[in-house]
Amino acid sequence: MTTPAPAFPAHVPVVIAGGGPVGLTLAALLSHRGIGCLVVEADEGYCSGSRAICMSRRSQEILGWVGADKPLVGKGLSWVGGRSYWRDAEVLHFRMPSETSQRFAPMVNIQQFYVEEFAHRAATADMDLRWSSRVMAVRPLANGAEVDVQSPAGTHTVRADWVVACDGGRSTVREQLGLPLKGTQYDGKYVIVDIVQKTKRPVERLAWFDPPSNPGSTILMHRQPDDIWRIDYQIRDDEDPVEAVKPDNVLPRVESHLRMIGELEPWEPLWISIYNAKCLTLDSYRHGRVLFAGDAAHLVPIFGVRGLNSGIDDAGNLAWKLAAVMEGRAADSLLDSYGVERVHAARENIAYGAKSTEFMAPPNFAFKLMREATLRLALSDDKVRSLINPRQSSPISYVGSPLNGPQVGDWTSELAAPGTPAPEALLDGPDGPLHLTQCFGRDMLCLVFAEGALPEALRTLPDKGVAVLVIDPDADPLGQARQRYGLPDAAAQALVLVRPDGYVMGRWRGLDPALLLAVLEEKGFAV
Repeated sequence: MTTPAPAFPAHVPVVIAGGGPVGLTLAALLSHRGIGCLVVEADEGYCSGSRAICMSRRSQEILGWVGADKPLVGKGLSWVGGRSYWRDAEVLHFRMPSETSQRFAPMVNIQQFYVEEFAHRAATADMDLRWSSRVMAVRPLANGAEVDVQSPAGTHTVRADWVVACDGGRSTVREQLGLPLKGTQYDGKYVIVDIVQKTKRPVERLAWFDPPSNPGSTILMHRQPDDIWRIDYQIRDDEDPVEAVKPDNVLPRVESHLRMIGELEPWEPLWISIYNAKCLTLDSYRHGRVLFAGDAAHLVPIFGVRGLNSGIDDAGNLAWKLAAVMEGRAADSLLDSYGVERVHAARENIAYGAKSTEFMAPPNFAFKLMREATLRLALSDDKVRSLINPRQSSPISYVGSPLNGPQVGDWTSELAAPGTPAPEALLDGPDGPLHLTQCFGRDMLCLVFAEGALPEALRTLPDKGVAVLVIDPDADPLGQARQRYGLPDAAAQALVLVRPDGYVMGRWRGLDPALLLAVLEEKGFAV
């Protein structure tokens, strides 16, 4: 006998519309902060098909804040580079920045449904996930919203203090509030195919322009776990998209390409879909007590894998801010910074994504002509090959963020300027090697570059909600932290304030925590 689903609550602190990877990541992050949330998902379970497949180093770090990094990295296929071909000749072999001492690979290939599963499992009991349920209406109020949810048991009205729309590109919440996405939509279409086939090829991004197997097309291939190939190929402008996804039209193209590259093991299709690139965003991601994240807030082309990764970054930015406001540890205005920072990030991602799209799916004859000229030149000219580089996703610096504090004194590096992602460093921790990013994700963190006994005022920072990590020369044997955070030598003393989401908020030469606390108070934090 099937156990009936529990009744819907009359009131919850947070309703999250959409239980995809962004909604479930946000729910897991909030639940680890003790914030109750109701996740409403229309599907009856995790998604089907590969969908978003490349998880960036930054996304791995964010999932690590709730312990979801271990199953993801254990299941996924890590990679650091790729190759591009024009017809049958290699024109690019690229590698992303990576060190053997780093905590995560630049990218991990894994199907989206695994990301959803691992985020879901990482959540605490403070998350309530309801499958086969859909947000039908949202009525904003001064101190929350009323949300109508349709489930197999009927329609329910839930009062929420906050609503976060993570319900995708066709967001019901966005439609309910009458908010338009603005930007550009491209006509070029790609068929997406998952097939199962054994292979011994290394894990790397593979791209072919005008391959003999499918003349005039562009083809992308990524290996995935479980012996899965993800294949994306461009269809002609005059092809009917409905006909293009029928197996009779898809399978011969896939077979032709597999034979061309020497992948001759038996194979079978698992999932077929179609896609066209969109560069769209809302102007604001906060509307009173309703917030937007992931595809509900912005649509970014798949080229450069910025779509899901930018959505995971939305969740990482929003969770700590929403928790701080709900718990009275920060002013309500803190949530305005979420929109400022993530709209800025979306526009940068869209700018990069548009450039990649115009190369991967040229929108007109002029772009096609320029691409062919670039590919021809790349056969013999190394300087041209960088133009083919797909510019994979990377964290965006929050230039001009209202949360950015000062940097006081002289610094030898801008890598850790206010508004930048705090650099990684391999340290010698009390229990062995410690990656600095392992210390992010929970509290405000003050990095103390000093040697010897600390002033009393620094030792009391945890009482004011600021954790302290002392990095003395012995703890930084490779010198990575001092070099990347801009310290000239081992004797230099400094404080660096890192936000819970791993972004630098400010930095000060010397050891005066009063300067740090003054900035937090100015930004609306209770200290």
